[in-house]
Amino acid sequence: MSDRWAVALALSVCAGAWWSADVPMAPAVLAVVAALVVRRPLLLVAGAALLAASLGHRAWAGLAPPPSSEVVAGEAVLVSDPVDVRGALRVDLAVGRRRVEAWARGTPAAALRPRLAGERVHVEGRLRAPPPDARRWLALRHVSARLSIDRVASWRPGSVASRLANGLRRTLAQGAVPLERDQRALLTGFVLGDDRDQSEAVADDFRAAGLTHLLAVSGQNVAFVLVLARPVLRRLGLHGRWAASLAVIAFFALLTRFEPSVLRAAAMAALAVTAVGLGRPSSRGRLLALAVAGVVVVDPLLVHSVGFRLSVGAATGILVLAARLARHIPGPRWLAEAVAVTVAAQVGVAPVLIPVFGGLPVASLPANLLAVPVAAPLMAWGLTAGLVAGIAGPPLDAVLHLPTSLLVGWVAGVARWGATLPLGQLEGPHVVVVAAITVLSVLAWRWRPRLVPPVGAVGVTLAVLAPALAPAGGPLSDVPPAAGARLWRAGATVLVIDDPDGGRLLEGLHRQRVARVDLVVATRGTKAQAATVALLRQRIDVAVVLAPAGHVIRDAVVAPEGTIHVGRLRVVVAAGPVLHAEVSTMEP
Repeated sequence: MSDRWAVALALSVCAGAWWSADVPMAPAVLAVVAALVVRRPLLLVAGAALLAASLGHRAWAGLAPPPSSEVVAGEAVLVSDPVDVRGALRVDLAVGRRRVEAWARGTPAAALRPRLAGERVHVEGRLRAPPPDARRWLALRHVSARLSIDRVASWRPGSVASRLANGLRRTLAQGAVPLERDQRALLTGFVLGDDRDQSEAVADDFRAAGLTHLLAVSGQNVAFVLVLARPVLRRLGLHGRWAASLAVIAFFALLTRFEPSVLRAAAMAALAVTAVGLGRPSSRGRLLALAVAGVVVVDPLLVHSVGFRLSVGAATGILVLAARLARHIPGPRWLAEAVAVTVAAQVGVAPVLIPVFGGLPVASLPANLLAVPVAAPLMAWGLTAGLVAGIAGPPLDAVLHLPTSLLVGWVAGVARWGATLPLGQLEGPHVVVVAAITVLSVLAWRWRPRLVPPVGAVGVTLAVLAPALAPAGGPLSDVPPAAGARLWRAGATVLVIDDPDGGRLLEGLHRQRVARVDLVVATRGTKAQAATVALLRQRIDVAVVLAPAGHVIRDAVVAPEGTIHVGRLRVVVAAGPVLHAEVSTMEP
């Protein structure tokens, strides 16, 4: 199969999985088998699309919620690692043949918190259907119900493979104890893609700087693990080396919890190992296309996963554009290649990031140039030295993690710096302009080979910097930066918070280019709102916070009854156990 047919196969499989129609399975399977026997690529593309559509339909049909609430008591398998979410514990469990999202508080949460994916627990609780607005995004995790856990009776280890994987994860975590909390959380993100313990402030820095991909496992992680295993693999015969390589890849996927980006990278690595073993090395483009087609056939719901699409987009951008860009970028080759890879990856993810998240941070370009070269040695040292530190314990663990602390500190500092850059985000119109300038430059290359590069570079640079050049602080009225919050801006900025998610609120404020809030109205003054206000103060300039009497928000002012003028905004406050604030714009 040629590269073009491989790409056509991947696109047809993704289209079929997105379609997810009630196509008969037998004809689709026969078409695929016949195409493989007679070697007809067109028939294979068509048959694979029908097969993906049929499998997608079955996947959605198998996620029907339970018809009524029911009591559950029995053994369940942890499918994910438990994560704390705003005072509760959330974990995905396999209960019988159904995967559920389980929630626990108090004593049951304390019993579940130390457990890891693959382990088994005896739980008691009530199973119910999820709310309609949450069913689709829960279904992307193959979750069809929610379980409220009342009691956790006992637990026991899982399979041999999961015991080994969990042992390694616990060893890495134990070895990282000498690091600061945020550094420990970032280390597990770099090495294992585990972001559960990251603070909202640090997560916001990485989001705003366009560096979140560094905390997801990619092909680079898989390649490094294979390099570590090379001394053992080289001693094996051809077939043994192939089988052992696949086992290493599969175990690393288990260790990193089969995240969408891990599945793409692992499938691509497995195909590469197989192709080399067969003596038929393939291009990276063909390997990527076949890997995408294979994992989507196995799990058709992946086409709806943002993480999977970002992973595929970044890999595609690098494969298609990086080498071409590097040839035309002046300067030292190492710098040109680094710039080319960064730009190519950002171009690849732009079609996903802009529609889903509203834009691509311009700061991601300089931030990636500074952070990506450090990420590879950080991952390599963090994994190898981290395991030794976990086994050796103190005081050697602190010594071994001195380089880790420096490397993590550098990347975190770059993320913080990038998040503060007032460069804005590239939105759809900006990307269209950049694409148009690029296409025109390519078309004009033959006629003006000396003039086109500098003119095109200037045009692209101006288009990329357009969000930063546009004036900030324009008038806003009743804008929701996140669910549970409202924002006004007219000569000053007023933010009213009810019960927003702190991370999403910061993300929304970044999108609106809000660097200072003159007045925050916390309607309830609860501990949750106190945590949100503290997070805001860490990342933006907050002048005054109003809260009701009896609040627990540090340095907040008890709201007076009446009208407050802030800039050209009028805030009418009705005091009480819960504040009510009506904000309007005064005429100039």
